[in-house]
Amino acid sequence: MLHISVKSFQELSNTELYGILQLRSEVFVVEQQCVYQDLDEKDQKALHVIGHNRGSIVAYTRIFRPGDYVETASIGRVVVRSLERKYGYGKEIMRASIQAIEEHFGERIIHVSAQLYLERFYHELGFEQIGKGYLEDGIPHIGMLRQ
Repeated sequence: MLHISVKSFQELSNTELYGILQLRSEVFVVEQQCVYQDLDEKDQKALHVIGHNRGSIVAYTRIFRPGDYVETASIGRVVVRSLERKYGYGKEIMRASIQAIEEHFGERIIHVSAQLYLERFYHELGFEQIGKGYLEDGIPHIGMLRQ
């Protein structure tokens, strides 16, 4: 079972921050073989949606108010540890992120920059493609919006 918490950057413990950065590096840098600057100085503005299971962070997103990253509220750095993906934690952490945006920011329109291969995953959560595809850090992406 996934236990989810939502915290500001200032509320994160050192252990939580380390776990988040470790998970993001494990998936985005090592698994996806993408060398990019993960530490982008946006974590301080974000709310962090953290999914714990058996004492470790296994799922995560960061969410933003409108204007803090893009014009609308947004969800980014969506990640689930590879061995935990079979349990549906991706949808669970996304639903919690959508709910957190509605509760904390009072917003319903949400943007994601989705890796192209995950288009169906986001579509099932109510997101629709906007614009054309593009490369981000060498990986095909599409903009998607949930209204």
